[in-house]
Amino acid sequence: MVTKRIGIVGFGHLGKYLTNAVLDRPDLELAFVWNRTSSLIEEVIESRYICHDLEECGQFNPDLIVEVAHPAISEKYGQHFLQVADYLVGSPTALASQHVEDALRKAATSHGLYIPAGAFWGGEDISKMADRGTLKALKVTMKKHPSCFKLEGTLKAKNENIQGSEAVVLYDGPVRDLCPLAPNNVNTMAAAAMAAHNLGFNGVKGCLISDPKLTDWHVVEVDVTGPEVAGKDFNVKTVRNNPAAPGAVTGTATYASFLSSMVRAGGKGPGVHLC
Repeated sequence: MVTKRIGIVGFGHLGKYLTNAVLDRPDLELAFVWNRTSSLIEEVIESRYICHDLEECGQFNPDLIVEVAHPAISEKYGQHFLQVADYLVGSPTALASQHVEDALRKAATSHGLYIPAGAFWGGEDISKMADRGTLKALKVTMKKHPSCFKLEGTLKAKNENIQGSEAVVLYDGPVRDLCPLAPNNVNTMAAAAMAAHNLGFNGVKGCLISDPKLTDWHVVEVDVTGPEVAGKDFNVKTVRNNPAAPGAVTGTATYASFLSSMVRAGGKGPGVHLC
C-alpha cells in the first residue's frame, strides 16, 4: 500500500483529531506537526515529527500539507507549501483576500490547492454549474447560538448585545466582506465562494444569524439558483443540522467531514480542487 504523508499545521482541537486519525490509519503517514507554540506539542508528539519552522517543512517530505491553524498561515506560507506538496486550506476565509487567492492560484502549477467542503453541502454540483456558467445565485445562511461565534469588530459588539431569545441577523451581504469579521465561523461560506467561482466572494451571499434558542445545533442553509427553464428558475435548497454544544465554534459532524476531505485531497494535479 502506498501511504500519503501528511503534514499538519496547527494543533488545536481539529489538529489533534487529524493527527490521531493519521496515526491510526494504514493509508496515511504522519510527516510533521507544527504549532505556533511548540512547547504545547513536545510532550505529546514524538520529536521526529515536530516542525519548528514552516519554511523548512519540505525536509519532512510531505505529500499533503493541511492547515488547521489560522487564515494568516495561507498568506504567509501558502505559496511555499505549494512548492513542496499539495495544500489543503483548512481556513479558506484567507482566500477572501483577492491578493491571497490570486497568489495561491498562481502557485498551484505543480501541486494542487484543495478546499475542504466542510459544512458546505452540494459543493461539487455547484462547482459544475459554475464551470458551465449556469449558476445564477448562491446564498449560504448560518445559524448558531451566540456563544458559538468568534467575531471581530461591529459584528462582535452586535452579538454580545443580544438579549432575550429572539434570533438576530448579524450580517447579510457579500461573503468577501464577512470573512475578515468572522474568520473562524464562515469557512463554509468561503468554500462556497471558491466552488461558485463564476460568482466568487463578491457574488456569493452570506447571512449570519445569532439565535439564543439554538443550544444544540449549528444550522447551515444553502440556496442555489440556476438557469431559467420554461420561464422558471432552477432552485435547490438544503438545510444541514449539525449537533453542537453552546460555545462550540465547530460542529461535531465537521470533524469527520474534514477528515474525509483530507483523505480525498491530493493527487489531482495542479489547480484548485474542492474535496
